[in-house]
Formats: sequence, C-alpha cells, structure tokens
Amino acid sequence: MAISPSALGKVVEVFERNFRDRGELGASVSVWWNGGELLSIGHGWCERDHHRGWTTETLVPVYSATKVPSAASLLLALETRGLDENTRVREVWPAFPVPDAEFRHLLSHQCGLAVLDHRASIFDHADVVTAIEEQVPNWRFGDGHGYHPRTFGALLDEPVRRLTGKPLGAWWRETIAAQLGLDFWIGLPETEHHRVATLYPGKADKDDLADAFYKQLTTSGTFTRRAFSSPRGLHSIHEMNTPAAWSAGLPALGGVGTASALAKFYQVVIGALPGPFSPKILHALATPQSQADDRVLLRRTTFTCGAQMDPVGSADQKVRQIYGPSFRAFGHPGAGGSHGLGDPESGVSFAYVMNQMDLSVMPGVKCMEMVSALFSEM
Repeated sequence: MAISPSALGKVVEVFERNFRDRGELGASVSVWWNGGELLSIGHGWCERDHHRGWTTETLVPVYSATKVPSAASLLLALETRGLDENTRVREVWPAFPVPDAEFRHLLSHQCGLAVLDHRASIFDHADVVTAIEEQVPNWRFGDGHGYHPRTFGALLDEPVRRLTGKPLGAWWRETIAAQLGLDFWIGLPETEHHRVATLYPGKADKDDLADAFYKQLTTSGTFTRRAFSSPRGLHSIHEMNTPAAWSAGLPALGGVGTASALAKFYQVVIGALPGPFSPKILHALATPQSQADDRVLLRRTTFTCGAQMDPVGSADQKVRQIYGPSFRAFGHPGAGGSHGLGDPESGVSFAYVMNQMDLSVMPGVKCMEMVSALFSEM
C-alpha cells in the first residue's frame, strides 16, 4: 500500500500548524516507505532565544523512544551467542532475581523489577545491577506486566555487557548504527554535542491533571512515581540538557538522534531495508508477548520483545491507534512527545522529534494528528 502525495501533504499541514497554533519550538518529522525516505523536514529553533536554527540534522534526546533500538541490540547480542528471546535470563546473568524469567519476559516488562528499593544512581551501572539482583520482585512472576521506564536500561545493558564485553551503547553503534548510517546514538560522543537542541518542559493542561497516571506520577510514594524514580537521577529536564546525560549511554532513556535516523531504523526492523537482524529477531520485535492493565502506566498496554503495540479490545478493535490502523504496527514513544513506529503490513515507518515537550505519557496531539494524516488514505 503506497502513501499518496496528498497524505504526505496532510502530514506537512499538521507539522506547520503545530508551529502556528500549538507552541512548537523546534521539530523534525520523517516518513519512509519500502526502503526510501518520502518526507524529511525540520523547522524552528534549538533554543527559545533563537540562537540556532533547527534543521533535519539537529540532534535531540528522545527518552524512551530509545527502548526499541536497545531491545534490538540485546536480541542481536543474544543471537551472536546462539541464544534468543526464549533463553532463560539466568543462563547469561546468574544472579538475576527472577529464576524462571526468559528474555522475552524481561523485554516485555513482565519481571516485576520496575521499582528498586535500593536508591542506586542511574549513572552507576554496577550499583544499579546490584540493586536489581537484591530486589524482591514487585509482583508475582506471571501475573501481568508493568512498564519499567528506567530499570529497563540496566536490565538490557547488563546482559549485553556479559555477552559482548561492551556496554549496550557501544554495541549498538558498532554492529547496528554505524553499519546502517544511523545518526542515532546511545552514548553521544563529545564531537557531536554541539548539534544537540535544548529541551523545554511542558505545562499540564486539564486533560493531564485528570489522568489517573499523571495523578499517580505526581503523588509522592505511589508505585508509578517510584517506578519513574528508579534508579535515581535525571529527573528534571535541566539535567537532561547536559553533556553527562547525552554521553551516559542509558538504554532506557538516553538515546539522542534525528527523526530520519529513527524512521530509517524502523524500516530495517520491519524488513523494508536490509540490516543485521535475522527474521527471528524481526519476529520477536513485532510479536505481542503480553497485553494487560499496566501496573505503572495505569492503562491497557501491549508489549513485544522491546516495543509497544496498540492493545486490542474485546470487539477485536484497537483501543487506540498510536501506531496507525494496522494490527501489526509497533514502535515506542518517548517522554514529552517524541515517537517512532514501523508497520510491516504497509512498509511505512514514521518518526517525530521535538524540543518543546508535552506532559502526556502517550504521544500528544502534535504527533498523533500527523500519524492519523499519514494513514488517512490507506
């Protein structure tokens, strides 16, 4: 199914309206189809004082949109050792605290390690690993799932280090990003720091204030609040605007890149472009592992081995269409509004990045109107 020029035109119209009517500061959007880039635009400013203009080459932190590239890195590391998502985690990480968990459970947020009792620093990988190994799981294994917003990073990074001898970010760069020419980094080198835009926090509107997730996130001591505070550090946007954050190589939330690079990555993982991933890895990324009422996000969610899909309701209809109309589409949003998705059925991939953040846990109207426009004629 091809994307019509009029659909692309609608995406551009929404993109431009975001700047005119919705307070967009700097942003890029990229659309690919069957191996080629159909749309790549960037506009606006890297800072509120209009010091640097925003282009398609501007880099920006994308928070949890990092998670699918990180998951693909782990799956590739497993495969190089003759292992896969069905391997028990303890075969690689003997002190892992959930004895029966396989990597598919770890990658789909089922292991109950979203909250750590030990207050480890997000910048101290060894301390976070110790905290994970000592943690009593937050719920009984096999009893649903809950999004691991921050611990997901070390949960993937430690196995990759044991399998390859390298941090996940270095493995990503060497075996995936460099080979594919992706301007997306999990651990940004100092030579690229000058290209990074400044992030600005969003303001809560009435919909945010009424949302159960947001209420729990902003209430001290709640399970959701603790999950988004484990491990500690990088809790403010100001902290994310630092070279230390960009270079740390945090697989859960530390990715820095362009919209074009993220959309191209999804072309590879939906099989529209060649890459280092076997059909088995592509299948793992695109196959649901768990659908449940999420203990952290407080809404129904569906996870594959590292990605999200739109949950399906009792009438075999999508509950929402963050990833478009296809039941096979998958991807992952990032805090503040960044988003990436791929649809194996249509061959379409999409990515949007920006520096004026929203507060909603899922992509906001600035992004979702572009996704709707993209698929409106398919």
